[in-house]
Formats: sequence, structure tokens, C-alpha cells
Amino acid sequence: MELPECPVCLQIYSNEKIKEEDEEERTVVPRVLSCGHSACESCLSLLPQRYSNTIRCPACTQLVHFPPQGPSSLPKNIDLLSFIDQHNKNPNPASSSTTNSQVRKQHDFIPGLLWSDDEEFYSNWKDWILPNDLLSINEEENCKLGDVEFLSLSLYQARVSNPLKRWSFDFRAGQTVSLLHVVSSDSSVNDKKIGVCKLGINLSYNARVMEALKRLREEERAELSLILSASFRQLRICKVYGLWMNSNDGSVFLVCQHFDNHLTNKLLCGGLRKNRISEDEEDKDETIWNVDMNEETMSGFALVGMDLCEALIGLHNEGVVCGCLALSCFTYDCFGHICIDLNEVLVIGRRVQKGIAEIVATSSINGLSSDKLLIQTQASFNSSNLVEFKSVQAFVSPEVQLRLFNIKGTVAPDIDSLGYSVGYGSDVWSLACILILLLLGDSVAEGLFQDLYHHLLNSDKENCDKLLGVYNDLMERTSSKLGSTLSTKYASLHQILLRCLDFNPGVRPQVIDVLMCIRELISRPRVDISVNLVNVVDVENETVHCLTLGFLCDLPMEVGRELESQENGYEVCEVDQGGVEFGQVRDGTCERDAVKGMCIGKLKAINLQGHIDCITGFAVGGGFLFSTSFDKTVNVWSLQNFTHMQSLKGHEHRVMAVVFVDAEKPLCISGDSGGGIFVWQVCIPLAQEPLKKWFELKDWRYSGIHALAVSGTEYLYTGSGDKSIKVWSLQDYTLTCTMNGHNSVVSSLAVCDGVLYSGSWDGTIRLWAIRDHSPLAVLGDNTPGSLSSVLSLSVEPHMIVAAYESGCVKVWRDDVLSSSIQTDAGANLALVMNGRWLFMGGWNKTVNVQELSGDELPINVRPIGSIPCDSVVTALTYWEGKLYVGFADSVVKVYYYMRHEE
Repeated sequence: MELPECPVCLQIYSNEKIKEEDEEERTVVPRVLSCGHSACESCLSLLPQRYSNTIRCPACTQLVHFPPQGPSSLPKNIDLLSFIDQHNKNPNPASSSTTNSQVRKQHDFIPGLLWSDDEEFYSNWKDWILPNDLLSINEEENCKLGDVEFLSLSLYQARVSNPLKRWSFDFRAGQTVSLLHVVSSDSSVNDKKIGVCKLGINLSYNARVMEALKRLREEERAELSLILSASFRQLRICKVYGLWMNSNDGSVFLVCQHFDNHLTNKLLCGGLRKNRISEDEEDKDETIWNVDMNEETMSGFALVGMDLCEALIGLHNEGVVCGCLALSCFTYDCFGHICIDLNEVLVIGRRVQKGIAEIVATSSINGLSSDKLLIQTQASFNSSNLVEFKSVQAFVSPEVQLRLFNIKGTVAPDIDSLGYSVGYGSDVWSLACILILLLLGDSVAEGLFQDLYHHLLNSDKENCDKLLGVYNDLMERTSSKLGSTLSTKYASLHQILLRCLDFNPGVRPQVIDVLMCIRELISRPRVDISVNLVNVVDVENETVHCLTLGFLCDLPMEVGRELESQENGYEVCEVDQGGVEFGQVRDGTCERDAVKGMCIGKLKAINLQGHIDCITGFAVGGGFLFSTSFDKTVNVWSLQNFTHMQSLKGHEHRVMAVVFVDAEKPLCISGDSGGGIFVWQVCIPLAQEPLKKWFELKDWRYSGIHALAVSGTEYLYTGSGDKSIKVWSLQDYTLTCTMNGHNSVVSSLAVCDGVLYSGSWDGTIRLWAIRDHSPLAVLGDNTPGSLSSVLSLSVEPHMIVAAYESGCVKVWRDDVLSSSIQTDAGANLALVMNGRWLFMGGWNKTVNVQELSGDELPINVRPIGSIPCDSVVTALTYWEGKLYVGFADSVVKVYYYMRHEE
């Protein structure tokens, strides 16, 4: 049998002192607190006192009185000691096994995230979200961003409008960055369907970005994370700063460092490339490179080639392979070094994938011949939605091309059957093509790519030998031209470039080998004192990720179309005295977590029309919604279909508050500004007259009742204009006691875990013990100059949230101020907390949704979004997944999330 033990130290109670090894004597006599629980005397003396003569019970966590004389003045729990003496012959054990102890039930606040089930997702991505106002886009670029057709296949530029300093980089005003589309527009975009009114929640900027990331596949997020981290670890990769959302349509972009000195432009401006032939000549579109291979020219080639190799080595060190390369993928930084632009690599990869997909689709549908298919290929790359193929010059290795064709479902040779794999050698092949382009010019490099592309498309598993024969012919032509251009002095360069172009990626050299060969063109020291770059990449053990074959090269445009096809929107129904068709909200079809419904655009709203003046409060219970108003009535609505059941009339003044008593015979109690308290019996049919009514005593300071609260079925509490809180018995409706302490109107009341919380216009929140109605603590500051009235109060275990007239919202955890939110939109007249969700509304005609998270101080308060409204918000409550909002224009609105029935 498990003997009673202290809930703090887990020692079995005893009437004698015990002494453990290397410790002082402990007194484990059980002392009884005012809440009825017991703890040992030694532990009670060590518990912190946040307020004078007050501690928190370690068993039930209630605030209870603690005598100034210490725990010895508390009564012993004689029953526990007697029980232990009878059942334990050794009442003084030195220790107690934790496996036999009862574990105290925890009521700690459990954090949650809108975009994930745990904190890790938010922590991993929060630092990569760039502020919404960081970038500015000119009108022309903004129009392009709205064009979904070309959105995913182009890079856009933006300028930094607001400087930003972060731990890893600084943004300067006027700095140019490039934007790559990675996530399609979210579901909060306006629905164009007739009859659907988009009144839904406006998510905060950060929440919208998180929701967009949540829509990505896990593999896409992993690829994003790989790119972001790689760019910060390598100097030769353009920095990828993070993610930015276009607020107009919800599209998310990858923001990357941008330099105007792309390699293509630099070669044109540097004089390495001759002018185009005049238009009257026959081959006016052909571009010819400088082929005068003197020492000066080769030195320039070597400098460019070495930088290209170093940029690729940096990327390969992160386990990343491009899969295709073009001159536009490389750019010069401000120090004159070549860097690789990952945004450009991804765009080139998307163009290649799209081009292959269109060719394969066209050939399979129309059954085109080889010649017509080649024409179709060229037409696809010359279409208006792609940059002209000749200017793109994207070089894709044979194994990557085969993999893409296999993915698209063609009969091209299976790369696995050939025994080839995509790896670092794939980039070596593309690098060699770029170097040959620098040496020989467009015509040879372009011909190599187009011929190979054509033969890959028109080959199958049965004619692999023919494909290899064609490829060998292409290599012989390339070798011949290299030999006629390069002298015997550069034979080593000639040989390594041919090795790089080998059809088998397994026999191609590493990038470091190409670098060492090119370096010898300009430097042949007797002793090489440079850094040893051998084995920069562990080819055998390294797992590579190919960007061109990755998930981010799958066009996000397709995901956007899928989202557009989903039905979303906020349907608003007007409900008057006659009710509405609402049978679909029966049990089991309404999602309990309405906030998620808001975020995915499936929130519905019902307008309840019945009052004729400002709404002041809500109560829910007994299957009914009770609403009060300045019109001196209490309206009763059915929670089944939200039909109007009855108006409870009898008050002669504005009804300010209402509560529901869940007793054997349920009650509804309302209070008005004239001091009237009306008790209504909740039954079917609803009574026309109150079961009981009475009035508080009045004096010259009196301004009526402002707040109501109940403690089970025992007491009714009224917060009054005379600065007092009155306690009424629910058994005979007599005044039990009056609690004084506030210096102004008591504006709000709440009961939780045996404690009554009262907020006042004096700016303080007072805590009272339900057991004996004695004061426990005071929260807030009422010193002159800092006074701000408490307008609304919401309480849950361990948590208190209060809204102030100044627009400030304060959060306490375990009676310690944790967070303070200052809003500039005016006072929050209403506030309600439900678990981790916090809803606030007031003069700004908006319901703001916040999320509370964090197990330690301070608590994180994250803005999730806002629901725009047509009038001032005056009352709020949240019940069973539905948000009830009362407005100054007499409307009651119910927001809920409806799952689509299959």
C-alpha cells in the first residue's frame, strides 16, 4: 500500500524529524492549508511567497493564506499521521521511491503552433522570414509578379526600402536583390465565386509565410533549408537571405544577393567577345568569340576558369550539385570574384524541366517525327515565356538529361540500366561545356548540346549503342576543334576537357583536378606553397543533392492551380427571428479548432439579428447562447441552428452582463446599469418572467452593475460602480459579504481554480480566495501617471490576460507579468482566451487573433491575424470551436469552421 507523502519532496509523512545523508534534519509533519491539501512543514517553509503572507498550494496550485508565524502555526493533519502509524511499522524511512509516489497532475500551459504541432517548426524557420516592408518593387515588376503564367520561370529584382541589420548580414537602403518564386499564392486570396463573401481572417504576415511553408512538401522544405544554410557557409555562393512574401497575392519568394556583373555581361563589356556580325550578313544571329589564343588571352581564360572551379567546389562541399549550368549562373561580387547564383540555377533548372515536359507531351500526343520534334524543341525554347535558348546556354549532362526524360515518361535509355548516377561529375560535364564555350564560341557548344538533346529524345533502351556512337562522334568533332584552337602548349587542358565530357560520369575528373590544370596555365612554381586542395570533396561518402532534379524545380505554379481549384471562402448568412438552415452543424461535422479553419479560408459567419442596440456580453450553456444589450433585453439563441428563441424582458436599464449557472435547474442571471439582478430559469419552454429579481443598494456614487461571475452553484459575484464586489448566495439569493479594495468601478470578474479575479478602472487586478473571500494579491500598478482602466479580463489555469483602456494587453503567468503588448489601434473593449488562442477586439473594428506559447518566461505572444469587422467590437466569447462576436451596431456574429462533407 502506498503511504501518504508530501507532494513536494515525496517523503512519507511522519510526526518525527528525519535526517538524510549529508543533509540537515527535516520536519515532515503534514500541515493543512486553507484549501484542504497538506504538505510537509519543511517544504512549506521553503515555498516562495510572491505576495505577503501568500503561497501557492503545491497540490492544487491555488493561492492560499500563509501565516507570518510560519508553517508550525498551521494545523497538523492528524488523520494522515494516524493512518501511517497503523499501516507502517517504520514511520521514518530515509527516502521514498519515486516509482511508488503519486505524480501530481500538471496543468501547465501547453504551447501550440498554428503551422505545426510543435515548437521546432517555428524555431527552424522564424529567422529566415524577412520583414514585409523590407523590399519595394516598381510597378512594372509588380505587374509581372501578378502574372502566374511566367511567375515561376523568371527572376525578379527588388530594392531594399528599409535598412535591416541581422546577425549574419546587413541590408542597405537601395540594395538590389533577386526574387525566386518558391510558394504559390495562399488560399486567403479573394474568391471570385458569386455569392461568396470573403470576410475571413487576415493572417499576420509571419503567419501567412509560415502557412505557406506548411503547404510545401517536407522534401521541398529540406531543400530550402539546404540552400539557405549552404549560402552562409561558403564565400563563393551568393547569399540567400531568406523568404519574403508579396502581400498582394501571398506568393513567397527566395531572396538572394544580386550583382549586376553577371559573367555573360562581364565578358561582353571586357572585350573578350567580338561584336555581332552586321544584320546584312547571312548568319546574323551567330555570335563569335575571340579565338586568338595568345598568352594574354589564355591568362584571362585561366583566371575566369579558376574562379568558376572554386565556386563549384564551394557548392560541392555542401553536398549540392547544380545539375545544369549556364553563364548566367555565375556573377562577379564586389571584390571581383566569381560567385554562383543559386536563384539563377533554380530558374535554369525549371526552364529545362518545363522545356522537356512540353516536348515529351507534344511528341506523345502528336506522334511527331524526329525532324519535326527538333523544330518543336527549338520553338519551345524560343517561346515568349522563356528567354531565347541561345542566350540561356544551359548545359545539362547526359545522365541528368536521361533522368529528366525518364521522369517525364519517355522511352529514353534508363540511366540506372546504364550504371550511371547523378553526382559531382554531372557538374564537371557542364563546367567543361562552359569552358569550351569560352574557348571555341557559341556554335560548337550549342551544337553539342542540341545534337545530344535530339538523339537522347529519339533513342530507347534498344539502341543505347547507337546513342553512344553519336555521342562519340560529337566528342571527336569537339576534340578536333579544340586541337585546331589550342597549341601543343596547352595539351593538358585539351586532354582534361575531353575527360570531363566522357559519357560515363564515373571516369570524369573532379573539379579540383580541372582547377589545378587551369592554374598551371599562368603559374608553374617550383614549390607550390598554395593551400592543398586535394580531397576537398569526399566523392565516395558524400550524399549529393541535385537542384535540377530537386523539388524546387517543380513549378510551384502547378500547386497554385491546385489550390485555386479547392473551394474556399467565408459564407455569410443573415439570421433573424426566423432562423436559418443550419442542420449541417450537427455533432461531428464542425471542426473544433476554428482558428485553423480561419487560416485555410473555410471560415463561415452567421449574423444573428435580434437586438436593436450595442451588445454588452455573452453566456453559453444549456444548449443556448445568451446575449445582452443596451436595449434592456437578454436574447436567447439556440446553439443547434442559431434560431432566436426568446427575448427576456424586464430590465429597466441597460443590461451590462450575463452568466449561466449549470445547476440541477439551470439558471441565467443578468445585471443592469441600474443595479437590477434578474434570475431566469432555463427550461423548455423559456419562462416569460424572472424567477427572482432584486436590486443593489444605491448611493450617490452608484453606477450599477458592470460585471458578473459565478463560483459553481454556491455564489454569485457582482462587480459594481461603488468599487465593491458583492457576494450573493445562490441558495437563497441573500448578500453574503462585500469585498472592498478597488478604488474605482469593478469592470470585469472571472473565477478559476478557487480564485476570484477582479479588474477595475483603477488599473489593478485583485485576487480573492473563494473559500473565505479574503484578499490574496494585487496585480498591476495604480500609481499616479500610470493609471489605465482594466476593460476586460480572461483567466485560465496559471494564466491571466487583461486589456487596458490605453490599448495595452498584459499577460501574467503564475502571477508574474510575462508579456505586455501595446497596440496603437485604440482600446480593446473585449478579450477572451481559449487555450493558446487569444482574441481581442475594440475600437479598430477588428478581431485580432494572437497565439500564446512558451513554457518559460516571458511567454511569446505571436500575432496570427485579424478578422475585419463592420463595427466596433464590444463583446467576445469562444465556445466549442466557435467564436461569438458582439458589435456596437447590435449585430451578433458567429464564426465557425465547416468541414466539407464527402
